Amino acid sequence: MEPERQPVLEGTLVRLRPMTAEDREALFAIASDPMIWEAHPAHDRWQRPVFDAFFDAGLDSGGGLVIEDRATGAVIGSSRYDNWKPDADEIEIGWTYIARACWGGAYNREIKRLMLDHIHRFVATATFMVGEGNIRSRKAMAKIGGVLRPGIEMRLMAAEMKPHVVFEIRRP
Repeated sequence: MEPERQPVLEGTLVRLRPMTAEDREALFAIASDPMIWEAHPAHDRWQRPVFDAFFDAGLDSGGGLVIEDRATGAVIGSSRYDNWKPDADEIEIGWTYIARACWGGAYNREIKRLMLDHIHRFVATATFMVGEGNIRSRKAMAKIGGVLRPGIEMRLMAAEMKPHVVFEIRRP
C-alpha cells in the first residue's frame, strides 16, 4: 500500500498540513533567515532563487507539509516525506526547517513524532539524511531515537556533492 504522504497531523504545539503553491511566501519569510541554514549543507536556501527551487521540489514530491503553530495558526516551517522505496519498506523524512523562535527541541520532537507515528502505519523504516558536519541535527536525531547507519552518502547541495549520514527509525 502506498503511504499517505500529505496527511493532516495535529499535536499539542503544531499542526502539519499539505503544502500548496499558496504557501510559498509564508515559507520564504521563514526560510529567508540565513541563520536557519548556517549548519546545513544547503547553506544557501535563504536566497530567493534557491528557495524557490527547493519549494518547487517540495511541491513536486507529493509529500510536502506545512507546519503551523497550533496556538496562533502561523506558518512556522515545512517538512516532507519523499524517496519512498517500496522494496526496502522505507521512506525518507526530511527537508525540515522551522522558525528560530521554535528552536530548542520541543517543536522538532513533536513534528518528528507526529510524522513517524503516521508513516509507520505504512512503512517499517523512516530514514533521515543529515549533513555529516551538522552536529545540531545529528544530536536532534539521537534524541528522538535515530540509529546511525554505517557509511556516508553523497547528495547534491548548494551546487556541490556533500557528505551525509543516514539515521533510521524503525516501526516499534
